[in-house]
Amino acid sequence: MGKQTNIRLNEDVKAAAEERAKRRGLTLQGYVADLIEQDVKESRAAFMAGASAFLAAYADRFDAEFGEDRYPGLPAGLTETAETAPRDAA
Repeated sequence: MGKQTNIRLNEDVKAAAEERAKRRGLTLQGYVADLIEQDVKESRAAFMAGASAFLAAYADRFDAEFGEDRYPGLPAGLTETAETAPRDAA
């Protein structure tokens, strides 16, 4: 269950938002919650794309500085799985 948040809207914005919510079959509360959730997801996706581009641009430098052991301290016997894991595996 979510937490309650109060917002203030001027009458024109509220009326327009209620109309858009109605066209989507949502309450005003559901419409606003969907907008916020979508914005948060888009922000996260943009961050992840930027982080991915950064890692791709500097992968050679990281490898030169820190070596190829991407899984230090991994118990013996598990290294074959780790070595065959894709580079972007988390």
